[in-house]
Amino acid sequence: MFKGMIVKNMSFKVGQTLTIVGVPMSDATNFAVNIGPDEQEITMHINPRFNAHGDENVVVCNSYQGGNWCEEHREGGFPFHQGEEFKIVIEFTPTEFQVNLSDGSIIRFPNRMGAEKYSIISFDGEVRIRTIDIK
Repeated sequence: MFKGMIVKNMSFKVGQTLTIVGVPMSDATNFAVNIGPDEQEITMHINPRFNAHGDENVVVCNSYQGGNWCEEHREGGFPFHQGEEFKIVIEFTPTEFQVNLSDGSIIRFPNRMGAEKYSIISFDGEVRIRTIDIK
């Protein structure tokens, strides 16, 4: 399922915050941050789209379960710029992921799988990840 960089055997638990800093390529069409229990399923897919899949300048969130994508979720702003550093801060509560974007907008995405801990994070698309920090 995953094609880009994968971080395995990590521990992202309820009550923790995941901070990601990266830079989309100067010609990026989109990139994705994926959090899940294993390499086959994604509980939280964050997909900033500059110009991809028929969308422009929108963040699409979703889950991938049982071999299928679930219902897309779209809200929040679009503070991403090709070639410029971004920061995403994800707070993990028992019921949802609160994604804080650098323009102050917030995306609330349900913890559809209901687990209290996830062990895989991956990155896909045209992006260079600089730092990953879990606290």
